[in-house]
Amino acid sequence: MSKLNWGLIGGGEGSQIGPAHRLGAGLDGAFSFVAGALDHRPQAGREYGQRLGLAADRSYGDWREMLEGERSRDDRVDLVTVATPNATHYKITRAFLEAGFHVLCEKPMTMTVEEGEEIVRLAESTGRICAVNYGYTGYSLVRQMKAMVARGDLGAIRLVKAEFAHGHHADAADAENPRVRWRYDPAQAGVSAQFADCGIHALHMASFVCGQEVTRLSADTVSCIPGRQLEDDAMVNFRMDGGAVGRLWTSSIALGRQHGLTLQVFGEKGGLRWAQEQPNQLYWTPLGGRTQTIERGEGNLSPEADRTSRVTVGHAEGMPLAFANIYADLAEAIHADKEGRAIDPAANLYPRAEDGLRSMAAVFAVAQSGKSDAAWVDARPAMFR
Repeated sequence: MSKLNWGLIGGGEGSQIGPAHRLGAGLDGAFSFVAGALDHRPQAGREYGQRLGLAADRSYGDWREMLEGERSRDDRVDLVTVATPNATHYKITRAFLEAGFHVLCEKPMTMTVEEGEEIVRLAESTGRICAVNYGYTGYSLVRQMKAMVARGDLGAIRLVKAEFAHGHHADAADAENPRVRWRYDPAQAGVSAQFADCGIHALHMASFVCGQEVTRLSADTVSCIPGRQLEDDAMVNFRMDGGAVGRLWTSSIALGRQHGLTLQVFGEKGGLRWAQEQPNQLYWTPLGGRTQTIERGEGNLSPEADRTSRVTVGHAEGMPLAFANIYADLAEAIHADKEGRAIDPAANLYPRAEDGLRSMAAVFAVAQSGKSDAAWVDARPAMFR
Protein backbone atom coordinates (compact mmCIF):
# COMPACT_ATOMS: atom_id res chain seq x y z
CA MET A 1 0.00 0.00 0.00
CA SER A 2 1.15 3.54 -0.71
CA LYS A 3 2.26 5.76 2.13
CA LEU A 4 -0.24 8.16 3.63
CA ASN A 5 0.60 11.78 4.43
CA TRP A 6 0.48 12.76 8.10
CA GLY A 7 0.49 16.10 9.88
CA LEU A 8 0.95 17.00 13.54
CA ILE A 9 -0.45 19.99 15.43
CA GLY A 10 1.28 20.59 18.76
CA GLY A 11 3.86 18.21 20.16
CA GLY A 12 6.68 20.71 19.78
CA GLU A 13 10.19 20.72 21.14
CA GLY A 14 10.21 19.57 24.77
CA SER A 15 6.69 18.14 24.52
CA GLN A 16 5.98 14.96 26.46
CA ILE A 17 3.62 13.53 23.84
CA GLY A 18 5.07 14.73 20.52
CA PRO A 19 7.89 12.17 20.25
CA ALA A 20 5.53 9.28 21.01
CA HIS A 21 3.24 10.36 18.17
CA ARG A 22 6.11 10.80 15.72
CA LEU A 23 7.52 7.39 16.62
CA GLY A 24 4.10 5.76 16.49
CA ALA A 25 3.10 7.27 13.16
CA GLY A 26 6.42 6.42 11.53
CA LEU A 27 7.07 2.94 12.87
CA ASP A 28 5.45 0.88 10.12
CA GLY A 29 6.24 3.16 7.22
CA ALA A 30 2.52 3.65 6.66
CA PHE A 31 2.69 7.44 7.16
CA SER A 32 5.07 10.13 5.96
CA PHE A 33 5.43 13.12 8.28
CA VAL A 34 4.95 15.97 5.82
CA ALA A 35 3.31 18.86 7.65
CA GLY A 36 3.12 20.38 11.09
CA ALA A 37 2.23 23.37 13.26
CA LEU A 38 4.25 22.32 16.24
CA ASP A 39 4.42 25.26 18.66
CA HIS A 40 2.20 28.09 19.93
CA ARG A 41 5.15 30.34 19.07
CA PRO A 42 4.99 30.54 15.26
CA GLN A 43 8.67 31.00 14.49
CA ALA A 44 9.78 28.37 17.00
CA GLY A 45 7.31 25.93 15.48
CA ARG A 46 8.49 26.61 11.93
CA GLU A 47 12.14 26.18 12.89
CA TYR A 48 11.56 23.00 14.87
CA GLY A 49 9.50 21.48 12.07
CA GLN A 50 12.27 22.13 9.57
CA ARG A 51 14.84 20.59 11.90
CA LEU A 52 12.63 17.49 11.92
CA GLY A 53 12.74 17.41 8.12
CA LEU A 54 9.55 19.23 7.11
CA ALA A 55 9.69 21.38 3.99
CA ALA A 56 9.72 25.10 4.75
CA ASP A 57 6.32 25.65 3.11
CA ARG A 58 4.72 22.89 5.20
CA SER A 59 6.22 23.83 8.55
CA TYR A 60 3.45 26.16 9.64
CA GLY A 61 3.23 28.88 12.25
CA ASP A 62 -0.15 27.81 13.63
CA TRP A 63 -2.99 25.40 12.96
CA ARG A 64 -5.08 27.88 10.99
CA GLU A 65 -2.17 28.47 8.62
CA MET A 66 -1.79 24.71 8.31
CA LEU A 67 -5.48 24.23 7.55
CA GLU A 68 -5.38 26.81 4.76
CA GLY A 69 -2.09 25.52 3.42
CA GLU A 70 -3.12 21.87 3.30
CA ARG A 71 -6.76 22.02 2.20
CA SER A 72 -5.96 23.01 -1.40
CA ARG A 73 -2.97 20.72 -1.97
CA ASP A 74 -3.23 17.65 -4.19
CA ASP A 75 -0.87 15.89 -1.77
CA ARG A 76 -2.55 17.18 1.36
CA VAL A 77 -2.31 15.26 4.62
CA ASP A 78 -4.52 12.19 4.98
CA LEU A 79 -4.51 12.31 8.78
CA VAL A 80 -4.04 15.18 11.21
CA THR A 81 -3.08 14.54 14.84
CA VAL A 82 -4.15 17.18 17.37
CA ALA A 83 -1.76 17.20 20.34
CA THR A 84 -2.31 20.71 21.66
CA PRO A 85 -3.52 21.91 25.10
CA ASN A 86 -6.89 20.46 26.11
CA ALA A 87 -8.97 23.59 25.66
CA THR A 88 -8.03 23.84 21.96
CA HIS A 89 -8.94 20.28 20.93
CA TYR A 90 -12.55 20.99 20.01
CA LYS A 91 -12.03 23.97 17.72
CA ILE A 92 -9.08 22.41 15.87
CA THR A 93 -10.73 19.02 15.47
CA ARG A 94 -13.96 20.63 14.29
CA ALA A 95 -12.19 22.81 11.72
CA PHE A 96 -10.25 19.93 10.17
CA LEU A 97 -13.25 17.60 10.08
CA GLU A 98 -15.29 20.31 8.36
CA ALA A 99 -12.51 20.64 5.77
CA GLY A 100 -12.66 16.90 5.06
CA PHE A 101 -9.59 15.67 6.93
CA HIS A 102 -9.37 12.54 9.08
CA VAL A 103 -8.37 13.46 12.65
CA LEU A 104 -6.71 11.74 15.60
CA CYS A 105 -7.30 13.92 18.67
CA GLU A 106 -5.52 13.62 21.98
CA LYS A 107 -7.82 13.17 24.93
CA PRO A 108 -9.92 14.81 26.20
CA MET A 109 -11.58 15.29 22.83
CA THR A 110 -13.53 18.30 24.10
CA MET A 111 -14.07 20.28 27.28
CA THR A 112 -17.86 19.85 27.41
CA VAL A 113 -20.38 17.13 26.64
CA GLU A 114 -22.18 19.40 24.19
CA GLU A 115 -18.99 19.94 22.19
CA GLY A 116 -18.42 16.18 22.19
CA GLU A 117 -21.88 15.53 20.80
CA GLU A 118 -21.23 18.07 18.06
CA ILE A 119 -17.98 16.32 17.07
CA VAL A 120 -19.75 12.94 16.94
CA ARG A 121 -22.44 14.35 14.65
CA LEU A 122 -19.86 16.13 12.50
CA ALA A 123 -17.77 12.98 12.00
CA GLU A 124 -20.90 11.11 11.01
CA SER A 125 -22.14 13.78 8.58
CA THR A 126 -18.75 14.28 6.90
CA GLY A 127 -17.87 10.59 6.78
CA ARG A 128 -14.45 11.41 8.17
CA ILE A 129 -12.64 9.43 10.84
CA CYS A 130 -12.41 11.14 14.22
CA ALA A 131 -10.30 8.98 16.50
CA VAL A 132 -9.30 9.74 20.09
CA ASN A 133 -5.92 8.72 21.40
CA TYR A 134 -6.67 6.29 24.18
CA GLY A 135 -3.31 4.89 23.22
CA TYR A 136 -3.05 2.27 25.94
CA THR A 137 -5.68 0.20 24.13
CA GLY A 138 -3.01 -0.37 21.49
CA TYR A 139 -1.08 -2.78 23.72
CA SER A 140 -1.12 -6.28 22.31
CA LEU A 141 -2.23 -8.02 25.49
CA VAL A 142 -5.01 -5.50 26.13
CA ARG A 143 -6.38 -6.59 22.77
CA GLN A 144 -5.88 -10.21 23.80
CA MET A 145 -8.00 -9.49 26.89
CA LYS A 146 -10.73 -7.98 24.72
CA ALA A 147 -10.67 -11.00 22.41
CA MET A 148 -10.88 -13.47 25.31
CA VAL A 149 -13.85 -11.62 26.80
CA ALA A 150 -15.59 -11.41 23.41
CA ARG A 151 -15.24 -15.13 22.65
CA GLY A 152 -16.61 -16.08 26.06
CA ASP A 153 -13.51 -17.45 27.78
CA LEU A 154 -14.49 -15.66 31.00
CA GLY A 155 -18.23 -16.23 30.70
CA ALA A 156 -20.44 -13.37 31.78
CA ILE A 157 -18.39 -10.51 33.23
CA ARG A 158 -19.19 -9.85 36.86
CA LEU A 159 -16.63 -7.29 37.96
CA VAL A 160 -13.97 -5.04 36.43
CA LYS A 161 -11.39 -3.20 38.55
CA ALA A 162 -9.32 -0.43 36.99
CA GLU A 163 -6.56 1.76 38.45
CA PHE A 164 -4.50 4.67 37.19
CA ALA A 165 -2.64 5.95 40.25
CA HIS A 166 0.73 7.69 40.47
CA GLY A 167 2.51 9.85 43.03
CA HIS A 168 4.08 12.54 40.87
CA HIS A 169 1.95 15.38 42.26
CA ALA A 170 2.33 14.39 45.91
CA ASP A 171 4.73 17.19 46.89
CA ALA A 172 2.81 20.13 48.35
CA ALA A 173 5.86 22.29 47.62
CA ASP A 174 4.99 21.98 43.92
CA ALA A 175 1.94 24.21 44.42
CA GLU A 176 3.38 26.97 42.21
CA ASN A 177 5.05 24.70 39.66
CA PRO A 178 3.31 25.74 36.40
CA ARG A 179 3.49 22.19 35.03
CA VAL A 180 1.46 21.01 38.04
CA ARG A 181 -0.59 24.03 39.03
CA TRP A 182 -2.72 24.29 35.85
CA ARG A 183 -4.02 20.74 36.29
CA TYR A 184 -5.90 21.74 39.47
CA ASP A 185 -7.10 25.12 38.24
CA PRO A 186 -10.73 25.00 37.00
CA ALA A 187 -10.07 27.92 34.65
CA GLN A 188 -7.55 25.80 32.74
CA ALA A 189 -8.48 22.18 33.47
CA GLY A 190 -12.28 22.38 33.63
CA VAL A 191 -14.38 20.53 36.19
CA SER A 192 -11.94 17.72 36.97
CA ALA A 193 -8.21 17.19 37.41
CA GLN A 194 -7.02 13.65 38.11
CA PHE A 195 -10.05 11.81 36.79
CA ALA A 196 -10.09 13.84 33.57
CA ASP A 197 -6.33 13.39 33.15
CA CYS A 198 -5.84 9.72 34.04
CA GLY A 199 -9.08 8.20 35.25
CA ILE A 200 -10.74 8.34 31.84
CA HIS A 201 -7.94 6.20 30.41
CA ALA A 202 -8.75 3.49 32.95
CA LEU A 203 -12.49 3.86 32.43
CA HIS A 204 -12.18 3.67 28.65
CA MET A 205 -9.97 0.59 28.91
CA ALA A 206 -12.58 -1.12 31.10
CA SER A 207 -15.25 -0.48 28.46
CA PHE A 208 -12.91 -1.42 25.61
CA VAL A 209 -11.98 -4.78 27.12
CA CYS A 210 -15.41 -5.70 28.46
CA GLY A 211 -17.40 -4.50 25.44
CA GLN A 212 -19.78 -2.68 27.79
CA GLU A 213 -20.51 1.00 28.35
CA VAL A 214 -20.83 2.81 31.68
CA THR A 215 -24.39 3.86 32.53
CA ARG A 216 -24.26 5.10 36.16
CA LEU A 217 -21.53 6.02 38.61
CA SER A 218 -20.87 7.19 42.13
CA ALA A 219 -17.67 9.12 42.91
CA ASP A 220 -15.83 10.05 46.09
CA THR A 221 -13.41 12.83 45.11
CA VAL A 222 -10.93 14.62 47.35
CA SER A 223 -8.15 17.19 47.20
CA CYS A 224 -5.56 15.76 49.56
CA ILE A 225 -3.19 18.71 49.19
CA PRO A 226 -4.63 21.95 50.62
CA GLY A 227 -5.22 24.72 48.13
CA ARG A 228 -6.09 22.52 45.18
CA GLN A 229 -9.52 23.37 43.81
CA LEU A 230 -9.86 20.12 41.87
CA GLU A 231 -9.41 16.52 42.97
CA ASP A 232 -6.08 14.73 43.20
CA ASP A 233 -7.68 11.42 44.20
CA ALA A 234 -10.96 9.74 43.24
CA MET A 235 -12.70 6.43 43.89
CA VAL A 236 -15.44 5.69 41.39
CA ASN A 237 -18.01 2.89 41.46
CA PHE A 238 -19.89 2.29 38.24
CA ARG A 239 -22.40 0.03 36.53
CA MET A 240 -22.23 -1.10 32.91
CA ASP A 241 -24.93 -1.81 30.36
CA GLY A 242 -24.02 -5.51 30.12
CA GLY A 243 -24.44 -6.09 33.85
CA ALA A 244 -20.83 -5.74 35.00
CA VAL A 245 -19.95 -3.91 38.21
CA GLY A 246 -16.95 -1.57 38.09
CA ARG A 247 -14.47 -0.13 40.60
CA LEU A 248 -11.93 2.54 39.62
CA TRP A 249 -9.25 4.28 41.66
CA THR A 250 -7.20 7.15 40.26
CA SER A 251 -4.72 9.30 42.16
CA SER A 252 -1.82 11.69 41.69
CA ILE A 253 -0.63 11.59 45.31
CA ALA A 254 0.06 7.83 45.61
CA LEU A 255 3.74 7.97 46.53
CA GLY A 256 5.55 4.86 45.36
CA ARG A 257 3.35 4.41 42.31
CA GLN A 258 4.97 5.41 39.03
CA HIS A 259 2.33 5.07 36.31
CA GLY A 260 -0.07 2.65 37.88
CA LEU A 261 -2.42 1.73 35.01
CA THR A 262 -3.80 -1.74 35.72
CA LEU A 263 -6.91 -3.67 34.76
CA GLN A 264 -8.52 -6.77 36.26
CA VAL A 265 -11.58 -8.48 34.79
CA PHE A 266 -13.50 -11.18 36.66
CA GLY A 267 -16.07 -13.41 34.97
CA GLU A 268 -18.07 -16.55 35.70
CA LYS A 269 -15.36 -18.83 34.28
CA GLY A 270 -12.12 -17.00 34.99
CA GLY A 271 -10.22 -13.79 35.63
CA LEU A 272 -7.61 -11.68 33.84
CA ARG A 273 -5.01 -9.26 35.21
CA TRP A 274 -2.73 -6.86 33.29
CA ALA A 275 -0.44 -3.96 34.25
CA GLN A 276 0.87 -1.37 31.79
CA GLU A 277 4.28 -1.25 33.46
CA GLN A 278 4.69 -4.99 32.78
CA PRO A 279 2.88 -5.12 29.42
CA ASN A 280 4.39 -8.39 28.17
CA GLN A 281 2.49 -10.56 30.66
CA LEU A 282 -1.23 -11.21 31.00
CA TYR A 283 -2.35 -13.39 33.91
CA TRP A 284 -5.26 -15.75 33.28
CA THR A 285 -6.89 -17.81 36.03
CA PRO A 286 -9.61 -20.22 34.83
CA LEU A 287 -12.26 -21.33 37.30
CA GLY A 288 -10.86 -24.26 39.29
CA GLY A 289 -7.44 -23.96 37.60
CA ARG A 290 -4.02 -22.50 38.24
CA THR A 291 -2.96 -19.01 37.22
CA GLN A 292 -1.30 -19.03 33.81
CA THR A 293 1.00 -16.42 32.27
CA ILE A 294 0.20 -15.43 28.70
CA GLU A 295 3.28 -13.91 27.07
CA ARG A 296 3.03 -11.27 24.38
CA GLY A 297 4.34 -12.66 21.10
CA GLU A 298 3.79 -16.33 21.88
CA GLY A 299 1.80 -18.62 19.62
CA ASN A 300 -1.95 -19.21 19.58
CA LEU A 301 -2.99 -15.73 20.59
CA SER A 302 -5.93 -13.91 19.01
CA PRO A 303 -5.63 -12.25 15.58
CA GLU A 304 -6.03 -8.89 17.34
CA ALA A 305 -3.04 -9.63 19.58
CA ASP A 306 -0.93 -11.17 16.79
CA ARG A 307 -1.44 -8.14 14.57
CA THR A 308 -0.21 -5.78 17.28
CA SER A 309 2.79 -7.76 18.55
CA ARG A 310 5.78 -6.02 17.00
CA VAL A 311 8.90 -7.51 18.59
CA THR A 312 9.79 -11.10 19.32
CA VAL A 313 8.64 -12.79 22.49
CA GLY A 314 10.64 -11.90 25.60
CA HIS A 315 11.59 -8.40 24.45
CA ALA A 316 10.13 -5.27 26.00
CA GLU A 317 7.11 -3.53 24.50
CA GLY A 318 6.50 0.14 25.25
CA MET A 319 4.09 3.03 24.85
CA PRO A 320 5.29 4.22 21.41
CA LEU A 321 4.54 0.73 20.05
CA ALA A 322 1.05 0.90 21.52
CA PHE A 323 0.60 4.27 19.82
CA ALA A 324 1.92 2.70 16.62
CA ASN A 325 -0.87 0.14 16.79
CA ILE A 326 -3.45 2.93 16.89
CA TYR A 327 -1.78 4.49 13.85
CA ALA A 328 -1.71 1.11 12.09
CA ASP A 329 -5.46 0.77 12.73
CA LEU A 330 -6.02 4.23 11.27
CA ALA A 331 -3.85 3.55 8.22
CA GLU A 332 -5.90 0.43 7.47
CA ALA A 333 -9.15 2.37 8.00
CA ILE A 334 -8.07 5.21 5.68
CA HIS A 335 -6.91 2.80 2.96
CA ALA A 336 -10.19 0.88 3.27
CA ASP A 337 -12.09 4.14 2.86
CA LYS A 338 -10.05 5.14 -0.19
CA GLU A 339 -10.50 1.71 -1.76
CA GLY A 340 -14.17 1.33 -0.91
CA ARG A 341 -13.70 -1.93 0.99
CA ALA A 342 -14.32 -3.25 4.48
CA ILE A 343 -11.67 -2.66 7.13
CA ASP A 344 -9.77 -5.65 8.52
CA PRO A 345 -11.76 -6.60 11.66
CA ALA A 346 -8.55 -7.02 13.67
CA ALA A 347 -7.73 -3.36 12.92
CA ASN A 348 -11.18 -1.95 13.56
CA LEU A 349 -10.37 -1.19 17.19
CA TYR A 350 -9.22 2.42 17.25
CA PRO A 351 -11.08 4.63 19.75
CA ARG A 352 -13.79 6.77 18.15
CA ALA A 353 -15.33 10.17 18.77
CA GLU A 354 -18.12 8.32 20.57
CA ASP A 355 -15.53 7.11 23.09
CA GLY A 356 -14.30 10.66 23.61
CA LEU A 357 -17.87 11.81 24.17
CA ARG A 358 -18.62 9.05 26.70
CA SER A 359 -15.43 9.97 28.58
CA MET A 360 -16.40 13.62 28.79
CA ALA A 361 -19.88 12.69 30.07
CA ALA A 362 -18.17 10.54 32.72
CA VAL A 363 -15.92 13.45 33.74
CA PHE A 364 -18.93 15.68 34.38
CA ALA A 365 -20.74 12.84 36.14
CA VAL A 366 -17.78 12.29 38.48
CA ALA A 367 -17.61 16.01 39.24
CA GLN A 368 -21.35 16.12 39.95
CA SER A 369 -21.31 13.01 42.13
CA GLY A 370 -18.21 14.16 44.01
CA LYS A 371 -19.98 17.38 44.97
CA SER A 372 -23.15 15.49 45.95
CA ASP A 373 -21.74 13.19 48.63
CA ALA A 374 -21.12 10.34 46.15
CA ALA A 375 -24.71 10.28 44.86
CA TRP A 376 -25.35 7.94 41.95
CA VAL A 377 -25.73 9.85 38.68
CA ASP A 378 -26.32 9.02 35.01
CA ALA A 379 -22.95 8.80 33.26
CA ARG A 380 -24.26 8.69 29.69
CA PRO A 381 -24.20 11.64 27.30
CA ALA A 382 -27.69 12.87 26.46
CA MET A 383 -27.55 11.62 22.87
CA PHE A 384 -26.95 8.04 24.05
CA ARG A 385 -29.68 7.89 26.71
